[in-house]
Amino acid sequence: MSTLLSLLLKPVRNGLGYVIIFFDWLSRPKPIQRSAATQKSVQSRFDGHSLYQLTACPFCVKTRRAIHSLAIELEIRDLNKRKENRAELETGGGRVKVPCLRIDSESGTQWMYESNDIIAYLRNRAA
Repeated sequence: MSTLLSLLLKPVRNGLGYVIIFFDWLSRPKPIQRSAATQKSVQSRFDGHSLYQLTACPFCVKTRRAIHSLAIELEIRDLNKRKENRAELETGGGRVKVPCLRIDSESGTQWMYESNDIIAYLRNRAA
């Protein structure tokens, strides 16, 4: 019974996700404007960062909106587009949950889950 319910709910979840994406597109905030030198400096703080996500996930949309408004670029690793991304997330982060920010630095790799934590981290680092 739960498998049948899951199969029925999946298209509903995906449909709602694409409705959210459409409204995100309509209401997307303008990115922060910085001088070229400042933008280069800010962007360099995100070297080694990548976001594991699913396109229609509402929490991923929320995180991508913040990335856009902060005018930063991150490598986006969609779990549905490349199966390797899912395996990397499960192996490295310990679970398949999105969004997840992977932070590669000299001291190692950190995996950050929860959209609010990711957004707070990005805002702090971009300031």
